[in-house]
Amino acid sequence: MSLLVIGLSHRSAPIPLLERAALPPERVAKLIGDAVGTEHVLEAIAVATCNRLEVYTDVTRFHGALTDLSALISLHTGVAAEELHEHLYVHYDNRAAQHLFNVACGLDSMVVGEPQVLGQLRSALATGQSEGTVGRVLNDLAQTALRVGKRAHSETGLDREGQSLVTAALDLAAPLLDGGRPARPSSSVRARCPRWPPRRSPGSTQDSTSRWSTARRTGPAGSPGRSAAARSDWSGWPRAWPAPIWSSRAPAPSTR
Repeated sequence: MSLLVIGLSHRSAPIPLLERAALPPERVAKLIGDAVGTEHVLEAIAVATCNRLEVYTDVTRFHGALTDLSALISLHTGVAAEELHEHLYVHYDNRAAQHLFNVACGLDSMVVGEPQVLGQLRSALATGQSEGTVGRVLNDLAQTALRVGKRAHSETGLDREGQSLVTAALDLAAPLLDGGRPARPSSSVRARCPRWPPRRSPGSTQDSTSRWSTARRTGPAGSPGRSAAARSDWSGWPRAWPAPIWSSRAPAPSTR
């Protein structure tokens, strides 16, 4: 039995390809279910976010599993194998574990140190458990990665800015929402988040956006205003602005 991870991310693939390869939760569940149905894969989980798709597996044979997993990723994403192979990366055994630890710490993220990845990894593990594709090997690996990630965030200054790709973009847009001009982007923020299926989960784009908007619109944590806004934001239904933010006929809604 050996660890094998195969995937693509913002480090290996262009944004348009990541958009095409993005999978909704139900397709992720089908992908890992099909993975453990192949001859050489014993366990599988998939970390699927707006900027990465990685399948972590416990396998009996490297080459046989690699061939099957590559074909399944192509099948479920709809991206031709010839195009996909140019951007896939593979890690094996200790390197696979090290890679997952880097991901859990936020070291492999677009915004280094962002904490949302911990929620995404937790969701990946929960999906594998509910689908019956996780056994002792991947459960122990994922739980260890979660502990490593938590320690990295709590014992270092890695995430002192509290930023994610979403919150960085929203902070830049905040002056525009207040009726002014958008802030000039930092040279370190040069990314956009690909399309993501409209289903909220911990660490998702919708999750980050809701938390950001709730924090800016309301008072201190625990106040009645914050609680009411949180209930509204987490209802899962979109709300229209009173008027477009570029309209001269009505003021933009306050974010204070």
